[in-house]
Amino acid sequence: MLTDDQTLDTLPTEPSAMPWLQSQLEDPNGHWVWFPNAIASTPLCCPSRATILTGQYDTRTHVRDNGGGPSLDDTDTLPVWLQQAGYTTGLVGKYLNNYPWGRAPFVPPGWDRWFAKENANESTSYYDYNVVDRGYVRHYGATAPAYATDVLAGGAVAFLHGAPTDRPWFLYLAPNAPHAPWIPADRYRDTSAAASPPMPSLAQLNDVRGKPGYVTSLPPLTAAQLEAFRQDDLLERAMLRSVDDAVRSLVETIAARGELDRTVIVFLTDNGYEFGLHRLEGKRYPYEPSIGLPFAIRTPWSVARTDPTLVSNVDLASTISDLAQVRPALPQDGISLVPALDGRVVAARSGVWLDWGGDASVPAWSGVRTARYTYVRNADGFEELYRNADDPLQLRNLAPDPSERDVLDRLERLTDHLAEPEGGR
Repeated sequence: MLTDDQTLDTLPTEPSAMPWLQSQLEDPNGHWVWFPNAIASTPLCCPSRATILTGQYDTRTHVRDNGGGPSLDDTDTLPVWLQQAGYTTGLVGKYLNNYPWGRAPFVPPGWDRWFAKENANESTSYYDYNVVDRGYVRHYGATAPAYATDVLAGGAVAFLHGAPTDRPWFLYLAPNAPHAPWIPADRYRDTSAAASPPMPSLAQLNDVRGKPGYVTSLPPLTAAQLEAFRQDDLLERAMLRSVDDAVRSLVETIAARGELDRTVIVFLTDNGYEFGLHRLEGKRYPYEPSIGLPFAIRTPWSVARTDPTLVSNVDLASTISDLAQVRPALPQDGISLVPALDGRVVAARSGVWLDWGGDASVPAWSGVRTARYTYVRNADGFEELYRNADDPLQLRNLAPDPSERDVLDRLERLTDHLAEPEGGR
């Protein structure tokens, strides 16, 4: 299950934004493995989704921004590999941004069941939208039953009801939620009694010392803007209640089929979202609110726990292929997380490459996230270095510190290595 722009501070959190799923994550008998050090290699929707479907960084998928969906070679992706191995496959929800890219509705290779929501613009995110259902367009209006998260949850449950019982299946559910605009379902619309979400102070949000020019040139945030971010964050949490309902209904449906003891469930988001930290809003940035991912996996055999392994969206294709005993047809930039699910140590990785190709408002940057550090090299050569555990808000850029020179040199080399065309680890 892949959410859209879900912030890392929504799971787990108090008060809980997703009470049912959080209760499962906290259940010592629940078989969920929570990965708090999960990141998106490119923190933007379309590149992240292409990476999930291939196990490759954006420079190899050629999907480097939200307009790049048509550049993905959809004949060689995870669902194709699984379908060829005998899986019944289904996609319900968001595929790649702007699908079907001005073409007639179509079903990409690898999908037996296709219920893909068109995303013409943000005004159709939750009401008054089209769904491509097996190649035919169905319209949903502006009534309460048409709320997109609920419709897609129903489509996912319908896939499970129809999936053959004599062969394995793979379901990819991708609601728009909690992507802006912040529109909760009617049953969760009243947030007046909800607790205020935790947020940094206004002084912390405005602290841009040691940041590149495109950040320091932004005007300081005001108290009114902080309150607006707080309200948006609150609405995000209200939207996640519908996502929580969807997760619960899927798990209960799988259990009713008698398959929960042989089903693996993956929950993550495509990228995070900045609610004002470093004066920034949105994603595409190399900082934790943008790259950090809520990420958990449930297997019938896993012992419930928190696993500190550094993981990424680039690891999903390798992990699912490993679980399905399918050999990926593409060279993998990610690693399999199956050892972690078995309670073993994952093969050591030096780091995860970070990359953004740049646009008119956010210049290009690249870097690396390791277990201890985040290193960023901006397009103008300006460098950033943060020690993750000591500085969670990334307010202290250590790159100019002479005592960090050896670390900086090592991470510069590692960034260059991971960016090589053949990939790396």
